Amino acid sequence: MNDSSWGAPPQAGYWGPSDQGPVQGAAPAGPTYDAPEAQQTRPMPIVPDEPAYGGHQDDDRGAARLSGPLFRDETQQPPYDVRQSPSYDPRTQPSDMPQAQPYGAVPQNPEPMPDVPPPAPAPQKKSAGRDLGAAIGVGVGLAVVIVASLFVVKAAFVGVIAVAVVVGLWELTSRLQERKGIKAPLVPLAVGGAAMVVAGYVRGAEGAWVAMALTALAVLVWRMTEPPEGYLKDVTAGVFAAFYVPFLATFVALMLTADDGAWRVLTFLLLTVVSDTGAYAIGWRFGTHKLAPRISPGKTREGLFGAVSFAMVAGALCMQFLIDDGSWWQGLVLGLAVAASATLGDLGESMIKRDLGIKDMGTLLPGHGGIMDRLDSLLPTAPVVWLLLVLFVGSG
Repeated sequence: MNDSSWGAPPQAGYWGPSDQGPVQGAAPAGPTYDAPEAQQTRPMPIVPDEPAYGGHQDDDRGAARLSGPLFRDETQQPPYDVRQSPSYDPRTQPSDMPQAQPYGAVPQNPEPMPDVPPPAPAPQKKSAGRDLGAAIGVGVGLAVVIVASLFVVKAAFVGVIAVAVVVGLWELTSRLQERKGIKAPLVPLAVGGAAMVVAGYVRGAEGAWVAMALTALAVLVWRMTEPPEGYLKDVTAGVFAAFYVPFLATFVALMLTADDGAWRVLTFLLLTVVSDTGAYAIGWRFGTHKLAPRISPGKTREGLFGAVSFAMVAGALCMQFLIDDGSWWQGLVLGLAVAASATLGDLGESMIKRDLGIKDMGTLLPGHGGIMDRLDSLLPTAPVVWLLLVLFVGSG
């Protein structure tokens, strides 16, 4: 090879060994070769304008053109089908193999993901919903005051009833005014309520009825000192409050007038508390079926069964050992009646609180709420116990 010709410009026309003209397809570029060497040179194949995909692995016709796009994103490439490959063998590979989607394409019919069940929620520990320590402490304190006043001086217990009535009326009328704009007159209600309890203890049932009538009249007159707007709803709420709190509480004073009045009142209190305790204990542990979900979602049928069972057992024991001339079977009836009336009383106050949109009537008693939240089951139970004791053992 002539070293002086390395890198020389390409010849316009190259003449091969024959004189017939330039060889077609010869490479126009490259160094000049001597004639003997040129006879052994093969012409380079022409690169096709479009790349062929899916050819044989030894076939270089599928290579990309130098003038083609440098990046894949510039043009959309056709999909690659593995079945067009020479190495595809239908005997070893299924014929329904899905075709590859073009780059960036979204499958039209994606396969649904298998349903995976959500993780199970962590078990939650049941909560009483109140401060049990404070509730027990307040309950023990109230029990000491009640028992001490009940068995030392009966008149002192009448005073305890009157104070509870006045505080309960204050809570009820305050919530009515705050939540509903109802202004039930508190002054005549408080005075008339206390008088009602004292009249029931001193004059019996007749005195209680007379005091109730005078209290209702005082509510009507007292409200006349204000503008007439809302008069009807205010006096209606006042008369309702007079009946609901002090009049029902008067039956506790009526029980106290008997010779064994202290034991009758103690039986009444024990049965009501035991009924509430049985409903709470059984309902909290086994309750699954709601009793009245629209009124009180926490009460269950299992809780009602617990209230009835506990109250009947306690009633049989109390009537047998605490009440003069009482019998165990009478205690079973008394316990059943107390469980029913206490549950209805609790539901009744729950209905009032739901209408007012509140949870408790007050905050005076930590762990319990207000006075009315403790009187809810006692108030409707008092006339039931008084009546059954009169029927079983007399007024004494």
